[in-house]
Amino acid sequence: MCNLKLICRIMQNRKAISIFAGLLALSCIFYLTFSWVTRGVESDAIAYAEAKLNSSAVKKTAQERFGDKVGARQNYLDSLKSKWIDNYLDSMKRVSVYDLLIAEYTYEECKKNEINLGLDLRGGMNVTLEVSVLDLIRNLSNNNPDPRFNAVLNDTQKNLGVSNNDDFITLFYKTFKARNPEGKLAPYFATIENKSKINFNSTNEQVIQFVRDRVNEAIGNAEKTFRSRIDRFGVTQPNIQKLESSGRILVELPGVKDKARVRELLQGTANLEFWETFENGEVAQYMDKANAVISKILNAKDTVVTKDSTAVASKSKSDSLAAVNTKDTIKTAKTPSVNPQDTAIAYYKKQFPLYTYIQNLFPIVPLKGRVVLDDKGNPKQYAEGPIIGIATSKADTAKINGLLAMARSKGAFPSKLKFMWSAKEIENKDDNGRVVGSYFELYAIKQSNAKGQAALSGDIITDARKDYDQRQGGTPLISMSMNSEASQKWATITKANKGKCVAVVMDNMVYSAPRVNSEITGGQSQITGNFTDAEADALAAILSAGKLPAPAHIVEESIVGPSLGQEAIDSGLMSFVIALLVILLFMYMYYNNSGIVANIALIANMFFIMGILTSLGAVLTLPGIAGIVLTIGLAVDANILIFERVREELASGKATAMAIKEGFKHAMSSIIDSNVTLAILAIILYAFGSGPVQGFATTLFIGICTSLFSAILITRVVFELMLERKMSIPFDNAFTRNAFKNIQIDFVGKRKLYYFISSLIIALGIVFYFKNGGLNLGVDFKGGRTYQVRFENAITTDQVKKTLGPVFTGAALDVKTIGGEKQVKITTTYRVSDNNPNADREVEEKLQGGLKTLANPFEIVQQQKVGPTIATDIVYGAYGAVLFSCLMMFAYIVIRFRKWQYGLGSVVALFHDVLIVLSCYTIFDGLLPLEIGQDFIAAILTVMGYTMTETVVVFDRIRERLRDSGKADAYGEERNTLINYALNSTLSRTILTSLTVFFVLLVIFIFGGESIRGFIFALLIGL
Repeated sequence: MCNLKLICRIMQNRKAISIFAGLLALSCIFYLTFSWVTRGVESDAIAYAEAKLNSSAVKKTAQERFGDKVGARQNYLDSLKSKWIDNYLDSMKRVSVYDLLIAEYTYEECKKNEINLGLDLRGGMNVTLEVSVLDLIRNLSNNNPDPRFNAVLNDTQKNLGVSNNDDFITLFYKTFKARNPEGKLAPYFATIENKSKINFNSTNEQVIQFVRDRVNEAIGNAEKTFRSRIDRFGVTQPNIQKLESSGRILVELPGVKDKARVRELLQGTANLEFWETFENGEVAQYMDKANAVISKILNAKDTVVTKDSTAVASKSKSDSLAAVNTKDTIKTAKTPSVNPQDTAIAYYKKQFPLYTYIQNLFPIVPLKGRVVLDDKGNPKQYAEGPIIGIATSKADTAKINGLLAMARSKGAFPSKLKFMWSAKEIENKDDNGRVVGSYFELYAIKQSNAKGQAALSGDIITDARKDYDQRQGGTPLISMSMNSEASQKWATITKANKGKCVAVVMDNMVYSAPRVNSEITGGQSQITGNFTDAEADALAAILSAGKLPAPAHIVEESIVGPSLGQEAIDSGLMSFVIALLVILLFMYMYYNNSGIVANIALIANMFFIMGILTSLGAVLTLPGIAGIVLTIGLAVDANILIFERVREELASGKATAMAIKEGFKHAMSSIIDSNVTLAILAIILYAFGSGPVQGFATTLFIGICTSLFSAILITRVVFELMLERKMSIPFDNAFTRNAFKNIQIDFVGKRKLYYFISSLIIALGIVFYFKNGGLNLGVDFKGGRTYQVRFENAITTDQVKKTLGPVFTGAALDVKTIGGEKQVKITTTYRVSDNNPNADREVEEKLQGGLKTLANPFEIVQQQKVGPTIATDIVYGAYGAVLFSCLMMFAYIVIRFRKWQYGLGSVVALFHDVLIVLSCYTIFDGLLPLEIGQDFIAAILTVMGYTMTETVVVFDRIRERLRDSGKADAYGEERNTLINYALNSTLSRTILTSLTVFFVLLVIFIFGGESIRGFIFALLIGL
């Protein structure tokens, strides 16, 4: 009760509430404006691309290339448009686009702070990866050939996820002990590489802990490797995170189109290598030769190499050199006279096409070898190091690669010289430390042999970690250890390259190029530099990634096409607007002017939700929109509780001001209890769910918090302002004044009728359960692949099944109509357990090949893959979520009402509602496209939350009546009378709240799109 008293005291401090609401509103406005700014920049990018697309030259080229092939020509134009949009946005990354006078924000900074839309709203790819623990263990054992050891590994892989939820290492140890009760693991893992961690005397428990630590380390390194690869892929706002509970890695890539390339990037092993390098001065002559060759080729074609990107902005010499040696300059070239009508830039681009993109100072000055000046400002010598130039955008790196390839084809470069880009985009800062640009560095790499191989591969590293150099004030460095075989080769390499740099390369990208100070023997090395802690950690992770090569397999995959994403946005917004209008109209029509007050609080609530979501960087998904719309019902619920209590106080003869005060006071307990139970459910949903379920839980939890603030505090402040101004505050009208008054329903006496109805529905559910052969489990519960395919013309499921049956041989196949006669959902288990990196692509090709025989143009708008192991985890997670929710609800009710009987009654009500929903699902299976999946579990938990809100309101009224009568409990007929009183007195609130939420859900069910229809259906039944 002390918490309720505290809330009441806060409610009385109107000034504090107003200040807090104002600050919260300003904060929300601040974060929401970032989305408005980025939309403006992106609109400019589209306009820029369309202007280029509409040029006569582009249209002529498209016509010449593709003629009457309309589809191919359109694909070509679309690809150009996409490229130009990307180039424009890439050029705007570091440009200030939002000036608040006290602070400026670049487009990149605005993009990071905008509303983050989920994949289901803007299209993209969601991948869950699992590092092969089997391969990691084999590597840790140095690929031990012992047949008994390998039999244990094979059995573990075979039984993983079959009968329990053990992880691979736990199951491996159990299998080993079952096969070898007295066996020891140490002999298999006590290798030379592992001697610092374990030995032949190590216990099995110590070995297992060592294996687990190394596996966790490898998974962490894999996460950083994926992040590095995805950063190079150029995806906006990617989400990469390690799922701590399972050790898997979630990768969300909005807007990607090249699915095959993403799969290749993510499933490849880390390819770490050490390369020798050329010094700057050694390659300057080749760069001049290459430029001359390229210029000759392009000028012969009368072609001027122009820059698509608008990134080139005038910069001062000092700005451009902020991240480079400020003494660096160029060796000027003798040039012929220039036609006065030509601009200097146009002439420069024509004569120096390579240097147009490879820059060292600024765009119109060529790089002809980085040089150092003497005291008089004359060139003295070439700068040290293998960095021969920079590019200011990713688009420019692609152009430079093309030009370098052109020059190589004409013999401009020696065979040993190759080029690699820095993996990291380096920031260029001004004197105030503000980022004014960025660039990528181009390295001159030396091939060590005729085969074009690196000097040393990275799989020889046994340990790599961040340390600190105490001689240099504790600056970070990386300590690296190699195996004995590689130590001798490393000594030879470092001896030959003393004073030069050795590049640390992964996936053909340079992560570091430390200079060799002396020959390194013994295999122990240190890499020093001006590292930050984060940079040292990242480099150590990159080095560690090469020591335990193990592929990552895609165990779950979901792809949403851009067209479906736009449809989801449209349907989500439509459902949101319609639901909001329905509620606003209902509240005004039922509660008169008081309804307007509730509507003000409701609109403020929506504003706060969106602002807080944006400020937290939360992802807004379609289920998230459903959560927001559902929050409308929750906000209304609090107001209905308050208003109904106020009406009771008014009916007892109290003045309006006193009735409002007492109404808020008496409704507070029920409001807090019902919202706390829903908040607990939201937390459990977030903990046990993933992806869309977490999106729903996030918005639900935020909505609960903002609903409490707006419905309780803002509403109270508005009422007090109205009272001060002597304004009329009616809580009803002629039609609603006597609604729900003097109701005397004998609920307890008719309980047997209710038992019969519930039992009948559950019995029918059991009958249909056996008739249908069990529950219709979705792919995320049983594993498999699903493809949502949209055809141009009407199609039947029999046609599709007949066509694909011979294609997916030996696998289950199910085809259902979804969202109309032109759209189907195809589910199959074909090759779902195949870890071949090409399996997903090959299955999709087979699907497309089969569908093409139908001679009905189609588009795969969405696809999903769930491996059997992750499906098992989802099932166990669902069980855990439901059972844990019941336990938490029981505990909360017992604590809140001080009687275990209350807790037991609430849990029985929970199970009753869950059984009713399950029964309805089985009864309507076949009539509606309903599946039991993660979204269904989310719906079940939400229904449980609503059950608890209804239950605690009734319990609260019983407790209040007992407290007023001075009794601890009631018995016999008195108890029946008390229960009937509690149910009848809260009936208005129950019906009104249920109706408002039902209307909201019905709107979402009709307008919200196919992807959440089953989820909403479960909620409709639960109400």
